[in-house]
Amino acid sequence: MADTRRSGAETRERILAVAREHFARQGFDRTTIRAIASEAQIDPSMVMRYFGSKEELFTAAAAIDLALPDLTEIPRDEVGRTLVTHFVRMWDSDGTLMALLRRAASDPAAAEQMRSIFAAQVARAVAPVSPDPSQAPRRAALAASQLLGIALGRYVLVLPPIVDMDIDEIVAWVAPTIDRYLTAESAQPDQDPGRVGSS
Repeated sequence: MADTRRSGAETRERILAVAREHFARQGFDRTTIRAIASEAQIDPSMVMRYFGSKEELFTAAAAIDLALPDLTEIPRDEVGRTLVTHFVRMWDSDGTLMALLRRAASDPAAAEQMRSIFAAQVARAVAPVSPDPSQAPRRAALAASQLLGIALGRYVLVLPPIVDMDIDEIVAWVAPTIDRYLTAESAQPDQDPGRVGSS
C-alpha cells in the first residue's frame, strides 16, 4: 500500500513538473493535456484522474512559493530595494508565474489565485517591518500593485521603455515607492495629495 501511495505521489509530481514547463513555455491556451501526458510518459486519462481538468492542473501547477526574503534581517532603508530586486529577478526566471499573470488578466479564477498568493505571502513578509502590523494587508496590497504593474508592463503589454530598462534601473525607480508603502507612517485620509508640498 505504501509503495502504491508513493508511486501515485511520484506520478502526480511528474505531471506537475511537466505541466509547469509547458504552461511557462506556451501559456495556458496552447498547452494541451495530451502533450503533457506524452512528455510525462503516461496516458492522458491519468492526468485527468489526478487533476480533473486542464484548469485544475493549471491551478496546481501555479501554486507558487514567492520565496520572499526575511525582511527583518534587511536594513530598513533597503527593504524596497530588496523586494523589487527579488520580484524582477523572479519575473525574469519563473515562467509559471508569468503564465499565471497573463491568464489572470482575463480569467477570474487565475486572478483570484494571483491575489491569494500575493495577499498571503507578501502581507506575511511585510507585517514585521510595518509601523503598524494591522496595516500589513493594505501596505502589501499597495506594494503588490507596483510589483504587478511592472510585470504587466514589462512582460505582458511589453511597453518599450520598461522592457529596455535593466534591473538596476527598475529597482532605482520603484524601490523608493515600495519603501514608502511599507515603512512610512500612515497617510492622512483628510490630506489632499495635490496640495502636499504646496505653499
